[in-house]
Amino acid sequence: MKRLDFIKKAMLGLAAIPTGAAVAAAAGPRPPRRALVGFEHLPKTEKENYMKTTLHASDSRGYANHGWLESRHTFSFANYYNQDRVQFGALRVLNDDIVQGGMGFGTHPHDNMEIVSIPLSGDLEHKDSTGRHKVIRQNDVQIMSAGRGIMHSEYNHNKDKEVNFLQIWVFPKERNIEPRYDQKTFLAEDRINQFQAVVAPDEEAAVWINQDAWFSLGTLKEGFSGDYTLHKKGSGVYAFLIEGEAEVAGQQLSRRDGLTIEDAEKVSVKAGKDSELLLIEIPMNVE
Repeated sequence: MKRLDFIKKAMLGLAAIPTGAAVAAAAGPRPPRRALVGFEHLPKTEKENYMKTTLHASDSRGYANHGWLESRHTFSFANYYNQDRVQFGALRVLNDDIVQGGMGFGTHPHDNMEIVSIPLSGDLEHKDSTGRHKVIRQNDVQIMSAGRGIMHSEYNHNKDKEVNFLQIWVFPKERNIEPRYDQKTFLAEDRINQFQAVVAPDEEAAVWINQDAWFSLGTLKEGFSGDYTLHKKGSGVYAFLIEGEAEVAGQQLSRRDGLTIEDAEKVSVKAGKDSELLLIEIPMNVE
């Protein structure tokens, strides 16, 4: 498929998919939760009673190969539609993209979306309608607040090797803002056996996002055990294991597995092998 046709189909596909309030309305009211009874006929603890997780195995993701682009979709995107995976709260897209040398996404529009790019290997070249022209590399994180509307393109900066990057879309908190761009380089050693905030609405060291959302990266050594504490009550967490093997919120994850986590104040993490983990804390109520 030609790149321009792919971009048009992707945008049309997203427009046809219900989001936010429409998804919640279609699902109907959530049934009341009942206390679970334990061994001695006593209710379980608050944490045990309410935490909810759903595993998204790596091989269950949507897949598309356009020759110049190989993409795996955690959530419905372009020709891939899964009614159970339209979004997770304000998290709308998590694409694992591999772009061939010198190829990429031609100039196309976006509006009212927070778009985060995290290169895993290789270099990604960005141009937009404000005249901005940047290259993002491994250990960089880029965000574009599309706001009231912006045109941009993304290409593999190198002609002799692939670029692999995560493209993540989040619904904004405030609509129709002035388009905004931010990019920062993060020290890899600052996330060894700890969670490094790379996207946040309130931390100067991170790139700013127009949403109550926090993205954290961790390079976790085998045997690591620790907790991620949520910033905001009522938020959910999407855990995406980039590399390795780890137990997150009691669920065993392998490379490129994802996990939704709801109704938790803390998320436990144990690394079975050296691992790279991305945690996305996100609002669950989207209008």
